[in-house]
Amino acid sequence: MAVVTGASSGIGAATAVRLAAEGFQVVAAARRRDRLDALAAEHDAITAVTLDVTDDASVAALAAELPDVALLVNNAGGAFGLADVASSEVSDWQRMYDVNVLGAVRMVKALLPALAAGAGGHVVFTGSIAGHTPYEKGGGYVAAKHAEAALSQMLRLELNGRPVRVSEVAPGMVRTEEFSLVRFGGDRERADAVYQGVSQPLLAEDVADVIAWVATRPAHVDIDLVVVKPLAQAAPHKVHREG
Repeated sequence: MAVVTGASSGIGAATAVRLAAEGFQVVAAARRRDRLDALAAEHDAITAVTLDVTDDASVAALAAELPDVALLVNNAGGAFGLADVASSEVSDWQRMYDVNVLGAVRMVKALLPALAAGAGGHVVFTGSIAGHTPYEKGGGYVAAKHAEAALSQMLRLELNGRPVRVSEVAPGMVRTEEFSLVRFGGDRERADAVYQGVSQPLLAEDVADVIAWVATRPAHVDIDLVVVKPLAQAAPHKVHREG
């Protein structure tokens, strides 16, 4: 059984579909149940479950139904705002920390007994290059993703000797239908400008492909970290744009 959080769109939805194709029974979990139901209707191996990773009771309810979990993909997250520290909104920082970091902590705490049962399990974090290389105006997102990267590394240390692998997949520029649109509060013009002139940013399916590869290595192989960027991107601040 694989659990994918934030599975209602983007990387989460693509990962649920890819893992189902790899032979996993997948619990696709997110807040927007209508989208999950549509995804599950198209794939027999996917089960839709309503989940809010920022709510303790919601996470506990999911965990109570899953006695045995082979894979947890902590994918729920997101960016809110793009501003330098001095002009940023603290409330945005709080939202990003709660969903990207504390949401992942809640999921790990709740599902670790199931992950460590039997032959063992695997925790995969969908991180970001923002968690490894700061960039101007990244603000709370950079800080949250650094914390998530540290969480992955701490778990790798703390779970050493137990049958649970821990990995982080850290994408660069990925064009999905919602990430930048949410970041800019629905401003389509600003969201589209992020990808302007970039002929081939990563797609959600590209990241899902990497997550599936990490998750399907032999049980004795732990891929600690994969950083994946489009060819056009050398760093968060250096992107080749045509035209």
